[in-house]
Amino acid sequence: MSITVINPNSNEAVTEGLRDTLTGFPNVTCLTLTEGPFGIESQRDSDAVILPMLDLMRATPEASAFVIACYSDPGLDAARSVSSVPVFGIQEAGLATALCRADMFGVIAIGEPSILRHRKYMRRMGVLERLAGERALNMSVDETARGANTFNRLKTVGADLIGDGAGCLILGCAGMARHRAPLEKHLAVPVIDPTQAAVTLAHGTLVASRL
Repeated sequence: MSITVINPNSNEAVTEGLRDTLTGFPNVTCLTLTEGPFGIESQRDSDAVILPMLDLMRATPEASAFVIACYSDPGLDAARSVSSVPVFGIQEAGLATALCRADMFGVIAIGEPSILRHRKYMRRMGVLERLAGERALNMSVDETARGANTFNRLKTVGADLIGDGAGCLILGCAGMARHRAPLEKHLAVPVIDPTQAAVTLAHGTLVASRL
């Protein structure tokens, strides 16, 4: 079984962060979409990566499952329509996991423009009534992956979401992955890295298919 995780932006620092946080999972390969923007921070960015990402999937026939490691889940429906193996989006997986961890959840977004896009997705999934709130770091994707102040912002925004009633938190960008464990320890509530959630679902799906 081979799970291929695709970072649809071209920022290798984000991919390295994914590799670090997925070391405990067997048979996972993380790839960077070199044709993608440096960070996916708008609907235009999200839409622009779909076709090159599908090309990368076609060029990876050894994959038993794919994970799209961008919280906008760009091209998820298109990928599922053409892929012969399961495809998982990290926003969908993160939300599904959050529903199992707490009655109400909060989402930490990278920027204010992302929130409307995320809310549309949650409305489509029918989970808005379980959303305690979504708040933004107001940082770029690159800053969340490399920035010295990222963790301090995560602590502040996470605490505000807990004040809103969130019993667990979802990191709303793959670039935040390396901060999951220390943030969970600091805030004392479950913190979900959606890429880990998606890889967990992919692994479970592949194991179940062989039983």
